[in-house]
Amino acid sequence: MSSLDIAASPPIRRDETMQVALPLAFAGGYLDAYTWIIHGVMANAQTANLVLLWVYGTNGEWARALHFVPPMLALAVGIVMAGCLRITAGERASAISTLIEIVLVAVGVLHNRLPDLAGTLGISFVAAMQTATFTRVEGVTYSSVMITGNLRQAIEGLFAVVSGQFGSLRRPGIIAALCVAFGIGAAVGASATKGIPGLALGLPVVALLIVLFRCETRPNEERR
Repeated sequence: MSSLDIAASPPIRRDETMQVALPLAFAGGYLDAYTWIIHGVMANAQTANLVLLWVYGTNGEWARALHFVPPMLALAVGIVMAGCLRITAGERASAISTLIEIVLVAVGVLHNRLPDLAGTLGISFVAAMQTATFTRVEGVTYSSVMITGNLRQAIEGLFAVVSGQFGSLRRPGIIAALCVAFGIGAAVGASATKGIPGLALGLPVVALLIVLFRCETRPNEERR
């Protein structure tokens, strides 16, 4: 790429870099594993929650079925909150959203003293804000809290390269790396939740602090 091309290339927003997307994907997988083990619901995968709602509902087990409704409601509230932040805070929305996530996840360390419903709502709200605020990495649309769409993009991108339709492995490589980070987060989350349940939420807090640091303190935005 020539120096002219580099100069003309638009800058990458700090909240759209791999240094932000990777810890977000790690936290997304981690929190899903945590909420499944501790609360018996998925923080991020609302498809699973909806399916389980109707699996139990059609069996007449409405007490168990309704257990999956609060995280879906929290998702709706979190998405609306993220939208309000984008309108009112502009470019600071990503940093403010991450700070809110950190506070809520840190409070979740007290889950043993809080009702099960409170822990479920808090983490699902965090997941909703994350997925609605951080939507792109290096110009590519992605999700940091679920993997189906990311897997599709990675496989389609790889196929396009192999079939000669597209020449660069960078985009499918980025999405594949996020899938791996999500899986690692889920594995670490499951192990930590079983091994140190009282302190397990400390690791996603660290990941989110890295995101906040990258969004707020880097003086120069990277270029494509």
